[in-house]
Amino acid sequence: MGSRAPVCTMRLLTVTHFFGSHGGGIELVAVHLNRELAALGHHTSWAAADEGAEPDMGATRPVKLRCVNWLEQATGLPMPIPLPGSIWRLWHAVAQSDAVIVHDALYVSSILGLLAARWHRKPAILIQHIAEIPFSNRLMRAVMALATGLVTRPMLRAADQVFFISATVRDRFKDVRLRRPARLQFNGVDSDLFHPAGPAGVPRDGTILFVGRFVEKKGLSILAELARLRPELRFVLAGRGPFDPKTWGLPNVTVLPHQSPRALSDLYRRASLLLLPSVGEGFPLVVQEAMASGLPVVCGKDTAAADPEASRWFASADIDLGDPRGTASRIAAVIDALPADPPPPEMAEQASRRYSWPGMASAIVDTIVAMSQPGIPAL
Repeated sequence: MGSRAPVCTMRLLTVTHFFGSHGGGIELVAVHLNRELAALGHHTSWAAADEGAEPDMGATRPVKLRCVNWLEQATGLPMPIPLPGSIWRLWHAVAQSDAVIVHDALYVSSILGLLAARWHRKPAILIQHIAEIPFSNRLMRAVMALATGLVTRPMLRAADQVFFISATVRDRFKDVRLRRPARLQFNGVDSDLFHPAGPAGVPRDGTILFVGRFVEKKGLSILAELARLRPELRFVLAGRGPFDPKTWGLPNVTVLPHQSPRALSDLYRRASLLLLPSVGEGFPLVVQEAMASGLPVVCGKDTAAADPEASRWFASADIDLGDPRGTASRIAAVIDALPADPPPPEMAEQASRRYSWPGMASAIVDTIVAMSQPGIPAL
């Protein structure tokens, strides 16, 4: 699907808060999409915060924005704010593009990118990954609710086309009046890399695996309580962030640094369970990758409902960041009730068929082309 020649070669600008080296799910989606867009023959550039290291993006040209990022350092919420010179740099990059692809509405760079697209009359695609994050802190919850009303909803209304990567996020904003009907488009999975081990593969090692940023919304406090509640269970946590699970001092918790995709695929094939007690997300890539790898998944109910056709494969629990101990008890009961047999091969086969990076890139390109040609409705 992703190998066909493009209808026309376009200059496509992606706007995110960080580049892929930051390690977050949104940035990783942008990495894959830029790779596929370039493979389709388009000229790709990517604007995001400059963290100092030269980003490795293949054919995609980086537009590095100098930013301040005190909010992430203080709260764990990634919110780089471009400096004045970089605002002009982003504005100019939008002017030089044929279309702009913005990832998630709430970031300052996303707001500026969409405003510039409207000013320069460039087609603007908004890929919305998440809904509100139900922080445990009341003040943070109030700030998030205010930001959703004042920023996210107007951004959704302003975009020429909105793509939701999750049915739960789409349904959360179903009352927002959009310029065109929203499209539900799941992120892809590299099925050449993420697949079951097969009969000759390594046996499952009994560990419970967590993969993600070490931040509050990922449920780190719940993981800590669960590890204390069930010392006989072994946990492997792979990621990085402002929270350090090593400080828990728990002998049944092993902490690994951020993993390469290939190393991550090996972890999926060795572990016995992926646990992601996160909130406020769409459809995290790690869940789709675990599914493609044949690994059972325990997650929150919103995450389990992200793709209605895949929800039958997931075990879920109510996640409450304000009650980590109670949530840990609910998750322990879910883990105890899991079937002894591994998921059938059908689960991994469905993930391989259903989640496609070339398919996602082609859907975005087809939509931009349709919007750019008078008389042809957007798909």
